[in-house]
Amino acid sequence: MLVVLAVFIVGLAVWHIYQVGKLSRQIDETRRLADESDRQRNQVQEELFRRLYEQRELDRQKLQFQAQLSEYEKYAALAQLALGAAHEINNPLLGILSHLELELRTTEDPADRSEIEQCIAGAKRISSTLRGLVNYARPSPPVLSRISLARLVADTVAFLENQPMLRGKILQIDVPSDLSLIRVDANQLSQVLMNLLLNAAEATPENGRIVVSAYKLAYVESLEVRVSDTGCGMPPEVLAHVFEPFYTTKRGRGTGLGLSISYAYIRSHGGDMRVDSVVDRGTTVTFTLPLRADEQTDEEKEKSLIVG
Repeated sequence: MLVVLAVFIVGLAVWHIYQVGKLSRQIDETRRLADESDRQRNQVQEELFRRLYEQRELDRQKLQFQAQLSEYEKYAALAQLALGAAHEINNPLLGILSHLELELRTTEDPADRSEIEQCIAGAKRISSTLRGLVNYARPSPPVLSRISLARLVADTVAFLENQPMLRGKILQIDVPSDLSLIRVDANQLSQVLMNLLLNAAEATPENGRIVVSAYKLAYVESLEVRVSDTGCGMPPEVLAHVFEPFYTTKRGRGTGLGLSISYAYIRSHGGDMRVDSVVDRGTTVTFTLPLRADEQTDEEKEKSLIVG
């Protein structure tokens, strides 16, 4: 009887152990299925978030593209308007200017001469605006030659150093003479530098400082040029529009095309331009120019405008 009872107890224990193991395996399987379900759910959520992000990014790019397209269409219309206006206005303007200059030669009364001189100045300003319109609307392709940036900056500064607006201001040039030659249109780049220097001079008070600096970028085959001043600076609402044509803060003294044309010139060379400014601290205009790796041809050597 005791043997039977012992066998029964052992059997019951074995059965119990078997049931516990089976239950444990079921629990483990349930956990595995739950973990797999969580993993799949997380994957679905991640995929959903990724697609939502991609869709949001596509929508943003679409809006940006539409805005750029709208800007291009506006500038294209402006270009056609500019060229038409230049053609219609320039010829009669030249006739008016010639007549005014002839009148000035034959007029002796100081009051009349002053009035004629004011008219001539106004006509020349209109002519300058027309040239700016044409340059903006139909810029000539760059004529490339290898030049020394240090020499070009020095020649540009020498040309401007007697301008009245530069008097009483400290002009500092930090352009190493051993910089690599760059392949650019010297005339266009000189115009860019002149425009930036004159803008800096207008914004800088007496005893203020204007600095032209340049250096080779560390990880990119490009040169970076900076024109900085310690002038009045620009608030953010003005800074956002500096490259827009006809946007000016000079109130009757500027056409608002200087920076637009300069930006177009730099972009046509494969570079870029930006403006940083702080009110009452000054402004820095920075532009980059690529160092082209192609070899200089004999024809380019003959056409080279400036050599180091």
